[in-house]
This record gives sequence, C-alpha cells and structure tokens, in this order.
Amino acid sequence: MQLDLMTIPLHTLPLLASTTEAVDSSLVLAAVLLSLVVVYFASKLGGELSNRLGFPPVLGELLGGVVVGVSVLQLLVFPGESTDASSSLILRFLDAFNDLSPEALQGLFQEESEVISVLAELGVIILLFEIGLESNLKDLMSVGIQATVVAIIGVVVPFTAGTAGLMIIFGISAVPAIFAGAALTATSIGITSRVLSELGRLNSREGQIILGAAVIDDVLGIIVLAVVASLAKDGAVDVGKVIYLILSATGFLVGAVVLGNFFNKSFVAIVSKLKTRGELILPAFIFAFLMAYFAAAIQLEAILGSFAAGLVLEETDKRKELQQQVIPIADILVPVFFVTVGAKTDLSVLNPAIPSNREGLIMAIFLVTIAILGKIVTGFSVFGKEKVNRLAIGVGMIPRGEVGLVFLGIGSSAGILTKPLEAAIIVMVILTTFLAPPLLRVVFPDSEPTALSSTAENP
Repeated sequence: MQLDLMTIPLHTLPLLASTTEAVDSSLVLAAVLLSLVVVYFASKLGGELSNRLGFPPVLGELLGGVVVGVSVLQLLVFPGESTDASSSLILRFLDAFNDLSPEALQGLFQEESEVISVLAELGVIILLFEIGLESNLKDLMSVGIQATVVAIIGVVVPFTAGTAGLMIIFGISAVPAIFAGAALTATSIGITSRVLSELGRLNSREGQIILGAAVIDDVLGIIVLAVVASLAKDGAVDVGKVIYLILSATGFLVGAVVLGNFFNKSFVAIVSKLKTRGELILPAFIFAFLMAYFAAAIQLEAILGSFAAGLVLEETDKRKELQQQVIPIADILVPVFFVTVGAKTDLSVLNPAIPSNREGLIMAIFLVTIAILGKIVTGFSVFGKEKVNRLAIGVGMIPRGEVGLVFLGIGSSAGILTKPLEAAIIVMVILTTFLAPPLLRVVFPDSEPTALSSTAENP
C-alpha cells in the first residue's frame, strides 16, 4: 500500500506539482535522465554483487538504493522533512550549470521526484502483472483456505501484540499505538513475490500460499488503513467506509476470477487478428492498466488490479509468449521501484549517538521482534497432512517494505506519531524489508521445491 511511496493508489498521486516558478521542461528531463542512470547503475551493480554472494538480486537492488539514496551518497533523494533540493547531488550539479533561483530549484526537485515516483509505481504494477502471469489461478484457489488463514493470523497477531505492547510496556496512548500496530500488519507482496520468483519457488505450495496470503493480507491491510485513517481524522471509525472496502475488495477479486472464464478466448481471438508490431503486448497492457485503474477507482490498490489481470491472462494459451515479452519491459521499470524503496530509507534513525533516537531504538527492538514472530507463527497455522515448509511460509510474510511506510506517512502527516515512535516504525520496516530476502534463501533448502501437483507445472 503502494503518501510519497510506491504502492499508494495512482489516483492519489499528482503527476506534476505546481510551483511558484515555472521550471524548464528540459531541466526536468535532464534531472529524470540522470536519476534513471543512477537507478540502473545501482540496480545492476547491487544485483550482480548480491547474486555472486549467493543472495537474491532484489536484495542488492534494495541495498544499492540505500547507497545512492538519502543515507549515503544522496544522489537519489526525495522530498521529506529533512530533505530539500540542496540535499540532492544531481540537483546541485544541474544548479551549478544553470544558476537556478531557490524557487526554481525546489520546483525542479519536486517535479523530478514525482516523475521517478510515478515510474516506480508503474514498475510495481508491471511486477505484479508479471507475477500474475507466472502464477496459476487453479493453484492459488487450491490453497485459498490455507492462504486466508495465514493472512488473517498475520494481521491479527502482530496488530494485537504490537498495539497492546506499546500501550502497556511503553505507555503510548491508544491512537498512535493503533497506528504502529497497523504498520505491523502489512506484507510487501512486491518484494516477496520477486524473491520467490528468483528462487524458483513461486509455483511451489509454499510460494502459492505466501502469494495468496499476501494478496489477502493486502486487502485486509486496506481495510485496517481505512480504520486507522478514520481514527486520525476525527477519532472515530467510519463503519460505512470499512464495510464498503470489504465488499468492494471481495467483489473485485471474485469478479476478476469470473471475468477470466469469459475473457480468455476473446483476448486470444482479438490478438490473433492483429498484424502490426505489439499485437500481443499492447492489448495485454491495456487490460492490465484498465484493471489497475478500476482497482484504484474503487479505493483498492492498483497492484491488485494488475495482479488479477495477470492471473486472467495466465489462463490463455498465449501466456508463455506474453511472459517473454513482458520481461524486457519489467527489466526497465521494476528496478526503479526497488531502488527507490531503498533510496528513501534513512539509516540515520539507527544512530544511537543521537539522544532522540534512543527511545525509538528501544521501541524498535520491540516492534521488530513482534514483526518477525507475528508473521513466522502464520506459517505454523497451515493445516493439512501434506509436506510443506511452514517456516518458509512465515518468513515469506515478513517484509513490510513500502506498505508499512504508508501507515507511517499517514500517522506522521496527521501529527499523531511521536518522533521516537516514527523512528521505531522506520527501523522495523528497514529490518523486515532487508532481512526477508536472505532469510528466504536460508529457509528454502537446495532440494526441489514442494510441488503443488501436476497442475503446478506449466504445460
């Protein structure tokens, strides 16, 4: 759940901010191009190093983003409380050659950041579309009950333990404690699904349970977000909105599945009649982006729409060809998402030498413990007699990523969270995001993944 982050619905993201002074479009383009050079360099170098060390490349992309971001080199910087145009080396470089006024420089900084954020949003939408194409709808439905149980426990346990612990142990008042507890409920489906795909475990039983639970977890997270947002606004919960979100989320997902039964043959018939370049990939993206838009329009997540589109098209006999055509597009946009998540990570909150950080670090230890244990226990809720790696399922639900930061952003903008509690949430998000990829590598043995059935293999 994808404020200034990747997975927030597209309808809430301004494409270009208005500024007090017009910004030369050529300078915006120059800033975006230089930012993309940094993104791709960090992504490729980080991914290669991570791969050679035996870790998933996505971990290297995230760490590469940290290195080029606000915490280290400050090449890729985004607007925030402690950052402005002077914080970005790219903007300072452009200013040195163009002698911009402070207003124009800040406007350039805002527009460049928003373009990169939109590209990152597109990246995660395409990532989930690609994951949907690689997933099997029948397999996901076969683990539906198990995934639902995992998702519900993965929301209830960390939310309850985190909220109660902050109130009882640390004396935090109810509303900020609820916000922090809500941040613990999230699962970053983008990060987990990418790692599972890289490990070749996406179509294992564990992978399908994790993926299904992450989708349900995201829906539940939207509902939790609506509740805590209502608390932030007026101290009361808008019951009508909560009911609306539950019904719309359920209806959208069920409708997407039903649509697949009618849309598959029509899609194949249409693309078979097209003869010009892009006859398959362009209609597929039209469908994916429309589904993402419809999801965002009814206050769900755009990534749920693109994932559902991928599931629908996976059922067609064009899926293998479509998967191959999506790969190079994903290679261009998906790294923008992961590097940007890393670049926005401010490691200064981990410095115990700063007195204001110490209280936050103590709370962070508590939140990280709850965040990890609260998700690991979900794996052991999986029932059935078949052999399944329950620890891997729990570990796969750990990363909060950009999803947890959205809760933080809403609470922070509402003025509800204290600085120590903000720092604690940031630390929790950082550690769960970066620990999950290598931990998944450890908990999955080198042997072949547990097969779902003969249907798990693509024909």
